[in-house]
Amino acid sequence: MAPSTALWSFALVVGLLTLTPGLDTALILRTSALGRRRRAWGVVLGIQTGTLLWGALTSVGVTALLTASHFAYETLRWAGAAYLVWTGLRMLRATFGGGSAPEAAAPDARPTTDTADTAGGGWRQGTLTNLLNPKMGAFYVALLPQFIPPGSNHFTMGLLLTSVHILLGLVWSSVLIACARALRGWLSRPAARRLLDRVTGTVVAAFGIRLALGD
Repeated sequence: MAPSTALWSFALVVGLLTLTPGLDTALILRTSALGRRRRAWGVVLGIQTGTLLWGALTSVGVTALLTASHFAYETLRWAGAAYLVWTGLRMLRATFGGGSAPEAAAPDARPTTDTADTAGGGWRQGTLTNLLNPKMGAFYVALLPQFIPPGSNHFTMGLLLTSVHILLGLVWSSVLIACARALRGWLSRPAARRLLDRVTGTVVAAFGIRLALGD
């Protein structure tokens, strides 16, 4: 397989994966729709940071150890599941009991670390969400080597392929953020914000439960 053919083939596969709605899509849409533009881009960059790390680790063979070691995989799986369930339940809890989601608080309320419109906070959330998903590692271990042409530098080609995935992710995230801005008028109502957080919190917690069950 020629390098150019490998790049186009890999782009097709990960492009379809990128377009498939999932946890990343939910986090980006929710953050952006609530008007947290800087934080939304932080989430995007964090997700792509995690993708870059998974790709780099796969290229040097480290993640192969993860799939080979049942204990290591199970440890990461349970850590990721716990993080996702905790994140989802926090979103849900903030919308019940007569309260509202953190983003629906009064305009003069002091933002917390988790709700402030900062790129750094979003980056940490996106990076943790991606890195604590062992299925990302398993995906790269299973897929990436199939697109590295024989005789090429494994690490260099692996990073090049990963860069294609990141580029597609950035483009699609830009579309999501642009579309989410159209919802800001509707989300100016506290009831709409609570609904969005309940939907997103349920999706995030469900991903965590699914990961814990090994589905």
